[in-house]
Amino acid sequence: MKKVFGVLLIALLFVGCKQKINPADVLKINGYWEIEKVVLEDGSEKQYGVNESFDYFQIDKNNSGIRKKVMPQLDGTFLVNNTFEKVKIRFAEDQTFLDYTTPYMKWSEEILALTDKELVVLNAEKKEYHYKKAGPINLDDYGKKTK
Repeated sequence: MKKVFGVLLIALLFVGCKQKINPADVLKINGYWEIEKVVLEDGSEKQYGVNESFDYFQIDKNNSGIRKKVMPQLDGTFLVNNTFEKVKIRFAEDQTFLDYTTPYMKWSEEILALTDKELVVLNAEKKEYHYKKAGPINLDDYGKKTK
């Protein structure tokens, strides 16, 4: 019985310690993000080793912008196309949402965590997407930094 109460207490601490996203934090989303894992509703996880594409976010001071898929190349560049989703950041009570719009559909994801290096979003299917901040891959020039 003590173990059950201990587990419940820990669960409440995690729920109570949910990160509050401030408007000033929104600009941290700008840049390239690589999926690390997806946590399904039942708690099981799908790990991602190597990703062929990254998500690129560009959000302005008005909390609107775009998200597009980009493919990193070995020389530090990215392959891009003209396909993107419009994104609007929405604040509702203690929650922050990414509202996406394309000519074909609209959907939202809740931002659960956002730091300089981590982004966690929850979609309508109760899947948590865990991203890590990414940058260009450069295997040329023996590891010299890409500009």
